[in-house]
Amino acid sequence: MFSNLRRAVRRGYRRAVDLSHPARSPLGSAVVNCIVYRDGVRQDGCAEVEEALRRVRRTGEGFVWIGLHEPTQEELAGLAKLFGLHPLAVEDAVHAHQRPKVERYDDILFAVFKTVRYVEHEELTATSEVVETGELMAFTGDDFVITIRHGGRGTLGPVRESLEAYPEQLAKGPASVLHAIADHVVDDYVAVTDAVQHDIDAVETAVFSDTGARGDAGRIYQLKRELLELRRAVAPLARPLEQLATQPIQAIPVEARAYFRDVADHLTRATDQINGYDALLDSILQAHLAQVTVAQNEDMRKITAWAAIVAVPTMVCGVYGMNFDHMPELHWTYGYPAVLGVMALACFLIHRGFRRNGWL
Repeated sequence: MFSNLRRAVRRGYRRAVDLSHPARSPLGSAVVNCIVYRDGVRQDGCAEVEEALRRVRRTGEGFVWIGLHEPTQEELAGLAKLFGLHPLAVEDAVHAHQRPKVERYDDILFAVFKTVRYVEHEELTATSEVVETGELMAFTGDDFVITIRHGGRGTLGPVRESLEAYPEQLAKGPASVLHAIADHVVDDYVAVTDAVQHDIDAVETAVFSDTGARGDAGRIYQLKRELLELRRAVAPLARPLEQLATQPIQAIPVEARAYFRDVADHLTRATDQINGYDALLDSILQAHLAQVTVAQNEDMRKITAWAAIVAVPTMVCGVYGMNFDHMPELHWTYGYPAVLGVMALACFLIHRGFRRNGWL
């Protein structure tokens, strides 16, 4: 039932036109879309929220989909009263920074999703931003869907286009919209985790190369921080998706649960990848620190070897600089060049010994 819709969303949402951009909305304020759907077909001539809801409830057919972007408490208060939204859910929707969750308030479902985006960069540095996050919330009732977006990313215009391309699926009601949103969000998780892998591969190659830089620790640590940000968005969504897939919820038809389980499977894949990446970065960091320690030991051995070589002429010069009258070869004509030769020979032999032992 939902399979065609799922495939359509995955194929099309990255290429579709953004229908929910505020610049295209004649409504102003936080409302960027207010559309009535009947039998899966978009209805024209309904720009006011009250009129849209009145049309749906007068005929008892279809539902209204309202899209908001960062509404204030005052802007959402009217919609909350009109649709009977719970004050606690409204407060969460306004202030954002919520953990992914699904809550039921009578016959209304309130879902919170974290959206993610991979930030393109030419080269990973110790200050590079790799993952950008936002929030997406959805109120789902029998005849309405209210989506609230926080942040500059995570627009649902492409999702709306993909849904409208399959009216027979959109006719299933608000559950089809919630499924498409969840699928869209989780697909982004998978895409971002795949993209992060390229950064990890680049860091791993740099660390284990012959010319591995000691400054790679900053890049590894920054990548771990960005991976933690991604995990905070992905991991908490497992429980909400499990609720949608297994628990009897009025807003979710029984036949739709299997498709939420499919979304949960994709989420599990992304979660497993993130956990694997984190473990791999730990190993890379430990290997890097071990390489730094080895390099420092090499440096100390070289310094020690050269200090030993320099110590020989220093000792000889120190002995002959004590200004005694009765010293070996002190008044010999060839004494000076002989001492220089002995010092040079001693330094050569010591240097050769260190080279054989790998210290130089």
